Amino acid sequence: MIDRYALPELREVFGERHKLDLWLRIELLTVEALRDAGIVPDGDWERIRSAAGDVDPERAREIERESQHDVIAFLRSVTERLGPEGRWLHYGLTSSDVLDTATAVILRDATAVVERELGRLIEVVRRLALQHRDTPMVGRSHGIHAEPITFGFKVAGWFAELGRDAERIGRARDGIAVGSISGAVGTHANVSGEVERHVLDGLGLVADPAPTQVVSRDRHAELVTALAVLGGTLERIAVEIRHLQRTEVGEAFEPFGAGQQGSSAMPHKRNPILAERITGMARLLRADAAVALENMALWHERDISHSSAERFVFERSLGVAAYATRTLADLLDGLEVDADRMRSNLEQLGGMVYSEALLLAMVARGADRQVAYRLVQGAAKRAWSGEASFRQALADDTAVAEWLDADDIDRAMDLRHHLEGIAVTYRALGLEPD
Repeated sequence: MIDRYALPELREVFGERHKLDLWLRIELLTVEALRDAGIVPDGDWERIRSAAGDVDPERAREIERESQHDVIAFLRSVTERLGPEGRWLHYGLTSSDVLDTATAVILRDATAVVERELGRLIEVVRRLALQHRDTPMVGRSHGIHAEPITFGFKVAGWFAELGRDAERIGRARDGIAVGSISGAVGTHANVSGEVERHVLDGLGLVADPAPTQVVSRDRHAELVTALAVLGGTLERIAVEIRHLQRTEVGEAFEPFGAGQQGSSAMPHKRNPILAERITGMARLLRADAAVALENMALWHERDISHSSAERFVFERSLGVAAYATRTLADLLDGLEVDADRMRSNLEQLGGMVYSEALLLAMVARGADRQVAYRLVQGAAKRAWSGEASFRQALADDTAVAEWLDADDIDRAMDLRHHLEGIAVTYRALGLEPD
């Protein structure tokens, strides 16, 4: 991640020193298990444990420039500080045992950061849904005024979707918390299941029940695609804010600091830059999902075609997801909602948003549905052309009067009727005040 968008806690999780420390921990846990199994003498284990120390990243990089193999370079940087007992490091292991098991810890811990940010976002959205439960606005389909809703009802939909994202990411986190200490092609030929259990228990992981030389990449693809789906949700909300902030709509605005400047050329501009940033980041998440899916198809028991791609994709996808989630939480926590403008826009069409209620009222009185449809549509057309208001066009139409009187029209155009059913959604989602 570039510094502009990097969360410090994730920079630490994905840091080189943390990775090398995990590699050493895996090697030491393995030697400890081999000691318990009677393979490594107690004295050798004690000398390894006391002399291994911390990994020197610079020394490991220096050796790698010659060896062109990062795990071999790491092992040499450690064993050169040991005596003959150093031969027990990496005993029965293959590089992927170390790499994939350490990666599982890193991805599990990084995913927990995303989950923490997502939990905060869900709480912000929950409060927003409750705050604006009864703030009326116009619902739009195809970008066109449709029927009345409330802003809280719209936000409740975000709450539900984010909850599903949390469930998906939780499942993916459990699915990725899987390691393998099984040897060159996963057969446990030279390292026992007991050794594997000891190592993985020490790291809080479970064993892949059917590894090859690597942990199967469907697990990694599930995580990255779950992050991409989260990105889709974040983008959906961000795009909504961008539309609501348009000059012609003006119903909601992302926060704008006292000293903030919207344009280098136009001092009046107040642009939805946070929402636009989130939109761009969602594109990265979708692109990374494609890479993770491509990485599933490895040759036979393993190749390393996935390796170079994963060095980018894992840190970037988790970093982008965490940053974008935090950014949206900040945006919505400071969202400025113009309830008066929402009401004004709702009333802009002079009641045409109640057309379905009028249609159904006539049908309930016995009118043919197509006849009723044409009558309401005709009144709307006269209102659009400026001949009369929608309400007046209905009242003046004798064909409408056969089915509806003035009181019937007023009841059909009652905002309260359209908003009563919102309670169904709130109950279903458990959205109740604290």
